Amino acid sequence: MDRILSADGTPIAYRRQGDGPALVLVGGALSASAADAPLAALLAPRFTVLTYDRRGRGASGDAGPWSVAREAEDLAAVVGAAGAGASVFGMASGGALALEAVAAGLPVELLAVYEPPYTPGASGLLFKARCTARLHRLLAAGDRGGAVELFLSMTGVAEETAARMRRTTLWAELEAMAHTLAYDDALLGDGAVPVERFAAVAARTLVICGGFSSAPARAATRTLADALPRGRHRTLTGQMREVAPQVIAPVLADFFAKDVYAYRQAS
Repeated sequence: MDRILSADGTPIAYRRQGDGPALVLVGGALSASAADAPLAALLAPRFTVLTYDRRGRGASGDAGPWSVAREAEDLAAVVGAAGAGASVFGMASGGALALEAVAAGLPVELLAVYEPPYTPGASGLLFKARCTARLHRLLAAGDRGGAVELFLSMTGVAEETAARMRRTTLWAELEAMAHTLAYDDALLGDGAVPVERFAAVAARTLVICGGFSSAPARAATRTLADALPRGRHRTLTGQMREVAPQVIAPVLADFFAKDVYAYRQAS
């Protein structure tokens, strides 16, 4: 992997593949760049795809106190390495990070996100508050496994499945990234869609959800799309929170096709 320094000097590891206009993929909670490899491989024939280890994960550093601004600076560094005109796709909380970065001034013209896990509404905000409090207690106690289990339960993973995962080599990797769950949790604030802040998102933005995702998750994506000045919404039939790369890849390719055309005209 290549490395670039973020604004605060933290090294951020990234991988580049493919040929075409630049597209940066931003992973969600408990994922490093390797998790984006299947999607990146499908997009690489049409795009120069950059995947990266977010702060505190994989081969990237984790210097100093965390903040939304610092994670946004990390993404800005990767976009800078991608080159002028780069587009961005963010998965789950990676979508929330991408939105925050663009709202703060990251120069991106085309942005797509898949189910940023906002939880608007009274019951959703209460759920988020309880999960945040429990996560902080677990991490303060050094219970990394408990924090991972909490995240898995929040995403609908059954206890039996989590128990089986504990017996795999993957579990150690998840525990190594458990502290970054607090970063993703903070990215989402109190769980409400930050309507006023996202009014500054000038990028043309596609907000995507799965047709088999929960009703609250689907409703949250519609609320988000409505809050964005140039937002539009799309539902992928048959998909859930863990979207199939082969399903979403052509959707993203079509959305970013304007850049593909411009790139080929200039080549």
